[in-house]
Amino acid sequence: MSAIPRGAGPRPLVTSRRTGRAALKGAACVGLVAALAGCGGQDPDAGTNGVGKLPAAKIEAKARAAAEHAETVHLSGNVVSQGRTFKLDMSLAKDGAKGELTTKAAAFQLLRVGDALYLKADAAFWAGEKGGAAGGNGGAAAQKLGGKYVKVPAGDPVYKRFSGFTDKDTLLASLLGLHGKLATGDRSDIDGTRTVRLTAGAGAGGTLDVSLEGTPYPLRLQRAGGAGVVRFAEWGRSVDLRAPSKDQVVDYGSRISSSG
Repeated sequence: MSAIPRGAGPRPLVTSRRTGRAALKGAACVGLVAALAGCGGQDPDAGTNGVGKLPAAKIEAKARAAAEHAETVHLSGNVVSQGRTFKLDMSLAKDGAKGELTTKAAAFQLLRVGDALYLKADAAFWAGEKGGAAGGNGGAAAQKLGGKYVKVPAGDPVYKRFSGFTDKDTLLASLLGLHGKLATGDRSDIDGTRTVRLTAGAGAGGTLDVSLEGTPYPLRLQRAGGAGVVRFAEWGRSVDLRAPSKDQVVDYGSRISSSG
């Protein structure tokens, strides 16, 4: 009977046990990786209104439609137009608006109730509008108008210049413009509301954050070319619009500005 070579007996059993342990570890690692991948791969649109799954053009169309059909909105931010920067803080409704408009030179309140537009500013603003020197007729008129709500005549250049800031449809139509090829960007969060971001022209044409919760309203717009950032909030919330009391109003007549 031949001798059993050294090491030929129990080795296969040890190897088998080690192989089994390695297989179990491997299976555990695969399971862990799969679990982690599952957690990291959760649907980012779960529990949302679903617009994040749509093509970018359809998301933009839904956001525009939601804005158009809403009765009211609060708009705030900076807008650059014709080389001038305007800071807006306006509550807009279908039949009017109220709020504040600030430029580098002045800050004033705007109020529109129906077709009636009221503007409240200091005497310095009105002195500039009248084009008169202090102590002249323009300066005297400015002192009369300063600190009061001035009912702006519909045919006056002041009405034409500022009424657009109180017209919800006109203002939103001019602001909600993205320029260039649209793409769906990252998921984000605006004041606690989940959003999907649209980018135009790889971002150079502007970005728009659209709500992923409830109605897909626009919530934040970065305008193309660095022309300002605007936030939209309080969609559908009631706006209390009422004309100022008579003792706070100056009806200047048919014309305010000295030039068109």
